[in-house]
Parts: sequence; structure tokens; C-alpha cells
Amino acid sequence: MKILVCDKTEKEAIDQMRAGGLSVDVRDDITPEDLMKVLPAYDGMVVRSRTKVRQPLIDVCPNLKVIVRGGVGLDTIDADYAKSKGITVMNTPMASSASVAELTIGYMFALARSIYQASASMKSEKWEKKNFEGDEIGGKTLGLIGVGNIGREVAKRAKALGMTVVAYDPYVKVVDGVKMVTLDELLSQADYISLHLPKTKESANMIGKDQIAKMKNGVRIVNCARGGIIDEGALHEALVSGKVAGAALDVYAEEPPTDWKLVKLPNVIGSPHIGAATREAQGRVGAEVAEKLIAFSKNGK
Repeated sequence: MKILVCDKTEKEAIDQMRAGGLSVDVRDDITPEDLMKVLPAYDGMVVRSRTKVRQPLIDVCPNLKVIVRGGVGLDTIDADYAKSKGITVMNTPMASSASVAELTIGYMFALARSIYQASASMKSEKWEKKNFEGDEIGGKTLGLIGVGNIGREVAKRAKALGMTVVAYDPYVKVVDGVKMVTLDELLSQADYISLHLPKTKESANMIGKDQIAKMKNGVRIVNCARGGIIDEGALHEALVSGKVAGAALDVYAEEPPTDWKLVKLPNVIGSPHIGAATREAQGRVGAEVAEKLIAFSKNGK
């Protein structure tokens, strides 16, 4: 099988694919225009978040048999359309779970103790000790919207820190040590709310003005899932009013944002979609991509 690697992938994973009998070309800086020209010659492709695989690209690739995304979601791929064309679409849902969970927990600490603001104050040569009285996260309630692989990893860590964990997930009935509740119950009970679900038609803007109104005053929100699940306009309004005390965002409706007003708020911490960006996660992602492609080349699944 001839494979085109379209986004940055660990060298060890490339070597693993080649050792498994695959012919692999690496074009991890390829433009969408060039991809349309060269991809028809390949049987499979490897993508991450950068490369988008939409219907027009799929339509010019009659030989394409498999798409593997190194990562959790498939929102950058027209997956249903690809499958309708007989193309197998796979991802690596387990590989980056621990890294995203750790970023989520780190963000909760940063919000609770104003770590970003205190550090910025020190860099401005200010000693504003009285301005940074914080809160402990132990004893607080964490509400998880979505308890798939990442949500469960967050729950384990939060419970170890002494938090009570409640969760809403329409597709999950039981999680050890987690109380499953309705979305309205979660919104009213949680001191921290963290999102861990894919962006779909059902989840788009599922957290808007009405849902925020049901939250506790002073709630803190973390989103390391996908942009567009939270209505950013409604969140901005709630952060300015103080209804939401703070937010930590790794993902945005537009990436990179074209309107930066949300992340410029003093009670917002932002990062450029780095949830899976650890050496350990990248290694696991690459290895899982290689394993899935080699298995597919041998048995077609």
C-alpha cells in the first residue's frame, strides 16, 4: 500500500510503517491545492488536525482506501461521506487521553489559584500578594460533560484530588465513582465544568446563554474538547458579568481565532489546541497510526 503522511508524525512511526511493508511518503507541509493533485496516486493517508479531508478531495481520489487521523475526533474529515465511498476511516482515541486529562486538571488548578495572573504580575515587577487569594479544588464538584476515554481519565484524577465528580453523557449509563446526572442537574451542581465530547450537530453550541444561566454563580469552565460546543458570545458575556468566574480554553470555534476578545479577558486562560501536544502522547499516537495501517494492509480492516 502507498501511504501519504500529510501532517507531522513521529519518525519512529514512519519507520514502523515502512518496516511493516508500507510505501510511505511524507509531505507534512502539503497545501490543500497540492494535496488535490497528488493524493489520487495513494491508497491511504495519515492526517492530524491541520489537514482537512472534505468531499471535494475525496471525490478526486478513487483509489483511496483508508484515512487514519492521529487524534481523537473526526471533525476534520467528512467521515460519513468517505465511508459511503468505501473508504475506511480510523482514529486513535486512546493515545492522547492522559495528556488531555492532565491539561484539564492543570487548567483547574490555574483557575483556582490565578496562577497565570499572578505570574504575569510578577513579570511586571509587582508584588500583589493580597490580590491572589484562591480556592482549593478539593471538596469541590466537577461536572463532566462527556465521559468517554478522556472524561474518565479526568474523573480518576479529580477524585484522587478529593473532588466530587458528576457527569452527563447521553450515551453512557454507568461510570465507576461518578454520579451520572441530567445536564440541568450538572449545570446547577458543579463548581467546575469540563467538556469532553465531540463536536456534532447535536453538541454545537449546546452550552449557551440558557445553560449558563442555570450554572452556579462563580462557576469555572474548562474546554479541552472542541471549539463551537460553547457559544463563545454567551461565554464572553458571562465572564464579563462575573456569572462565570473564569474559563480555560484550549479550543475555539475558529482556529486560529479571528476575534481575540474572548481570550483577552483577564479571567480567561488560553492555549492553541495543545491538549495532545506532549512527547508521550505523540509517540503513542504515531505508534497506533502505524499499527492500524499495517493491520489494514494485511486484512483490510
